[in-house]
Amino acid sequence: MIKSMTGFGRCEMSDESHRVTVEMKSVNHRYLDITIKMPKKLNTFESAIRSLLKTYIQRGKVDVYITYEDMSERQADLKYNEGLAAEYVGQMRKIAEAFSLPLGLDAAGLSRFPEVFAMEARAIDEEEVWGILEQAVRGAAGQFVEARAQEGMQLKEDLLGKLGLMQGYVGQIEQRSPDIVEEYRNKLTDKVKELLEENKIEEGRILAEVVVFADKICTDEETVRLKSHIQSTWDTLQQGGSVGRRLDFLAQEMNREANTILSKANDITVSEIAISLKTEIEKVREQIQNIE
Repeated sequence: MIKSMTGFGRCEMSDESHRVTVEMKSVNHRYLDITIKMPKKLNTFESAIRSLLKTYIQRGKVDVYITYEDMSERQADLKYNEGLAAEYVGQMRKIAEAFSLPLGLDAAGLSRFPEVFAMEARAIDEEEVWGILEQAVRGAAGQFVEARAQEGMQLKEDLLGKLGLMQGYVGQIEQRSPDIVEEYRNKLTDKVKELLEENKIEEGRILAEVVVFADKICTDEETVRLKSHIQSTWDTLQQGGSVGRRLDFLAQEMNREANTILSKANDITVSEIAISLKTEIEKVREQIQNIE
């Protein structure tokens, strides 16, 4: 199965006390790059989340967004800071003694001093939270992979069509090559006849010149390698899996062979075919950048 590197997945899980929502989206990237944004109280799970996601994803820049809601009745505890209260009382007594003032302090007044009482968030039950968080991550990752697979199928069909078109162009170049040599031989013979007063032509010299020309423009090696690379790309697409890097390498090799053919071309028809071939290869290279 071929998978695209762009995708989206979302999953929300909840129970009586917790609600977790996980959203994932990705774009192309040479390697796997995961960015996770979530509440600080869930930071302890970051390593476990990354390890879990790596079982679903091999390549791509993946952004993960996690929201968490504690729906339990007691989300915080009231904490009394006795030491701080004692310091307040001691300092108030010093003021009262220094200025001969009545202390005028009671429990209600003391409780209103900063941080004598404070609300402290309750610690989460890690095992309980991880149970629901893991389900949400797996659910989002499942949707994410499915979206990638669906787009991957479309990419595969498009690439197979382009490979078929490229095979056709290579076949046209192979078919045209012998005609180029024969046409050159005829032109060379006619030119020599024009230059010589007599029609006696040294066939050996003509043949030698034609051989040199044929060797110069010969693209047999390039077309053979091109056909091999096209077939390898076809086979790799059918094989599936995480094949983006291999496909990218094959596309570079195909482009190199097409460039050589174009540089050797001494015929307008072959040049036009080679340009069309390079255009299709560039399209293939662009599409391959989207494959995991």
